Amino acid sequence: MNLPHCYPKRILLAVSGMSPQIVTETLYALAQPETEQAFIPTDIHLISTTTGKNKAMLELLHPQTGKFYQLCKDYGLEGIHFTSDNIHVIPDKNGLLLDDIKTPEENEAAADFITQKVNELTRDTESALHVSIAGGRKTMGYYLGYALSLYGRAQDRLSHVLVTDRYESLKDFFYPTIDSQVIYDRDNQPLDTQAAQVVLASIPFVRLRSGLPHFLLEGTASFNDSIRFARTLKADPLLEIDLAQCCLYANGIAVPLTGINFAFYLWMIEQTVSKPGVIKRSAHANLDYTDSFLKSYQKIFSELKDIEKTENTLEKGMESKWLSERITAVKKAFEKALGTNAARAFIVDSTGKNTQKVHAITLTAQQIKGLELKEACD
Repeated sequence: MNLPHCYPKRILLAVSGMSPQIVTETLYALAQPETEQAFIPTDIHLISTTTGKNKAMLELLHPQTGKFYQLCKDYGLEGIHFTSDNIHVIPDKNGLLLDDIKTPEENEAAADFITQKVNELTRDTESALHVSIAGGRKTMGYYLGYALSLYGRAQDRLSHVLVTDRYESLKDFFYPTIDSQVIYDRDNQPLDTQAAQVVLASIPFVRLRSGLPHFLLEGTASFNDSIRFARTLKADPLLEIDLAQCCLYANGIAVPLTGINFAFYLWMIEQTVSKPGVIKRSAHANLDYTDSFLKSYQKIFSELKDIEKTENTLEKGMESKWLSERITAVKKAFEKALGTNAARAFIVDSTGKNTQKVHAITLTAQQIKGLELKEACD
């Protein structure tokens, strides 16, 4: 169900400064039957400043003269939820609502707020989001487009609204009306709103969501955090090992592992990177693997955490089930920290089937920092 118009919740999101017309122009264009499939929003959300919100309230949502209500009445658009609560004003780092976006600090606040709002609106699996970048300051449009690239799903769309030149940005033009209405252009020449043309230009965008880690999807990251993470996706893999803290850092991002899984991952490095080879799965428990793993475990931890429990578990040898559990746990930890795409370089690679399956870490020794590792595991 990836076609946007098929979703029960259909959201239009836009940014606006002093031209709230972007809402009615985009809504008009989305509702036209000549488009691929008319996308009638169930909800409209607008991101703006305090001045922009006041202007939108007067021009779009005024009980008597609001252009949003007039558009819905003219074209029979029913059930669209758009109220003052749906106009979101950007706050600064102290929570004070912004009246304008001029300074670097205000731009940073706008970037964070827009990014988090897109994240929030894309969490509902029953929704499709249509984002318009036509309104507001250019930086706002950039932040909105970038945020959709981060969080956008298959059903989400990005567009810019195109308006006939003479009508564009006129304070009295909101949408092509059904009946003839006269307004005046900047040269005080009359124009008929009925004759205007308003269409959407669809903008393709790269969807990165499937490869994002949980901390970004959970909406706790700032715009700059998301940029820094995006850079790590392009960087060559680098694993840093902090034996003192029992922690791994993959391209600078911490990957928390429990003691047993931390020891297992380092043992896998010892077995498949420090001395190139593979760990083979067999139908029988492997006592040699148990001996070498326990030796590594004891050298890594001065305080032998759960060593008796581990020894009891492996007393008959390392079984394929235990091996699979450790590999899966390590994979989940890396994917949670890095996302599925970036994690691939660091997880335990498995090839083959059943008892012919072999496991190895594909990083090279040059991609692993932590010289203590070799000493600890020798």
